[in-house]
Amino acid sequence: MSNIVETIKNDLIGAIEADKLVLPTLPEVALQVREIAESEDSAIADLVKVISNDTALSARIIRVCNSPLFRGSRAIENLNMAVSRLGMAYTSNLAMGLAMEQMFQATSDMIDKRLRATWQTSTEVAGVCHVLAQNYTRLKPDQATLAGLVHLIGVLPILRYVEDREIQISSIMLDNVIDELHPRIGSMILEKWDFPKELQNVPLEYANFQREVPSADYADLVMVANLQLVAGSDHPWTEMDWNQISAFQRLGLDPNVDMSEEEDLNAQMEAAMALLQ
Repeated sequence: MSNIVETIKNDLIGAIEADKLVLPTLPEVALQVREIAESEDSAIADLVKVISNDTALSARIIRVCNSPLFRGSRAIENLNMAVSRLGMAYTSNLAMGLAMEQMFQATSDMIDKRLRATWQTSTEVAGVCHVLAQNYTRLKPDQATLAGLVHLIGVLPILRYVEDREIQISSIMLDNVIDELHPRIGSMILEKWDFPKELQNVPLEYANFQREVPSADYADLVMVANLQLVAGSDHPWTEMDWNQISAFQRLGLDPNVDMSEEEDLNAQMEAAMALLQ
């Protein structure tokens, strides 16, 4: 079985180095949304028009707007009101992130479960990133949310490879392949998608616990969000000395405090995670 692992790794690494790895493309609605957001001539009405073509996406954005994180004195009843309240930048990043969910599906049961679990983790991390950015940094909460949603995007081509070739492999061995290769592949995907440079490095850096950078960035947020979500479990990351992880200091957080025990913060995190489900 270990030969299968080596074969998968060698095939994928070979494809990466030859620039032949088939990378996923952003869903059409995400591309349209980004194009509008980046155009200086665009207006809220243009964004509303594109998003309104996707009924499910429209409904989710309205739900986000009526959530405890954004709720105003007046309930939001339509997409135009929602985009006006959230703003074009926040709406476009949120729409792009939510549109990616459709990519995390497969025909094989085993791969489908894997992809859905990956998306579930991504949404939970994204929710915590949003709250951390809002409460502890000057980083943009919408970019922080997007960073959380895409930090595991490199898992997609690996699982597609296994599914397309109908490879029989144990979960432990598949984890081995994913852990080694997904950061590099994820960064390649985000570069191909022309994501901002500060997001392109997130898959590569979020699990680099020895990293030292001048100030808090999105990789720090994703790192600490992941650690918060495994706190109290038997995950291998809980065996590290978190006091040695400088990302906590850059964010102004005490690594010995479980944020889920702080009532207000926990309520915000739960609300943020629920937005993306």
